[in-house]
Order: sequence, then structure tokens, then C-alpha cells
Amino acid sequence: QVQVVESGGALVQPGGSLRLSCAVSGNIFSASDMGWYRQAPGKQQREFVATVNRSGVTNYIGVVRGRFTISRDNAKNTVYLQMNSLEPADTAVYYCNAHFIRSFASPQDYWGQGTQVTVSA
Repeated sequence: QVQVVESGGALVQPGGSLRLSCAVSGNIFSASDMGWYRQAPGKQQREFVATVNRSGVTNYIGVVRGRFTISRDNAKNTVYLQMNSLEPADTAVYYCNAHFIRSFASPQDYWGQGTQVTVSA
């Protein structure tokens, strides 16, 4: 059974840093493109933040580029999001996504339960 579990969310002051972690169980990690998404207060849709594919290629939404860094450790089945120079606009619930690329079927998405990041003085 696949489980996706985020951790590391907290209350932090503007300009501060946090590192989110996402551990994936179920033997799919190495075959998955991994991503972080967020849902801000009062917004109905989740917003793409960053992805790292199976080859280690990364992609970011423009507003976080240069401040956030996504990385993956295949030995630990874990993906990270290092967030620096945090701004109040970064306040959101952050969700981890595992986009499992299957050999003979369509991709399967798995989501974690989310971790709260609050940036406030």
C-alpha cells in the first residue's frame, strides 16, 4: 500500500527558512516524478510549486524560483522542499505528490495529507 507523508510545516517569521520532507512508502518512489503543491487560505485550488522528475530535473513556479529548492533522495524514498526568504504569501497547506509512472498503464497520482506553513510576524 502506498503512503505519502509530509512533515516540517511550522510557523515562521518573514525572511525565515523551512525544510519540508515527504516520505513515500510502497516501492514506487524511484519510478515517480515528485512534486510539491500548495493551497492558500480561501483558495479552492492547489497551486503547483515545484517538481523533480526521476532524472533529477527540476521545475518551479516563477514566484518561488531562487528561493525554494526541491530535491530527492532515492535511497531514503524522500523528497524535500527547502524554502528560504519566506514571505506571508507563501502561507498555505503544502501537499506532496507522487506521480507514479507505470510501465503498462496510465500514471497514478498519490497525495499526502498536507503540512501547514504559516509565515507571519
